[in-house]
Amino acid sequence: MRIARVIGSAVSTVKEASLVGHKLLLVREADERSELTGPVFVAVDVVGAGTGELVLVSEGSAARESGTTSGQPVDAVIMGILDSLEVDGAVTFRKS
Repeated sequence: MRIARVIGSAVSTVKEASLVGHKLLLVREADERSELTGPVFVAVDVVGAGTGELVLVSEGSAARESGTTSGQPVDAVIMGILDSLEVDGAVTFRKS
């Protein structure tokens, strides 16, 4: 899994039938201090995340292992919303 921040949403009215009803969010990889570091990509949201939240993203075959996305053509799925991060005994992120 990777840490990422939700930076927006994507709307697609024409898509694979199994994806109808799924919320698509734009996320960008973040480091342990919640600083944005990577490229923007689209992830299917299965936990109700919102813009600005720090999330856990599973990719590849692991993205197709959630109860919601099993067997569907997804490459990235938001599996969790982070409440905090602790690195070397110091809290580097805490959800406000």
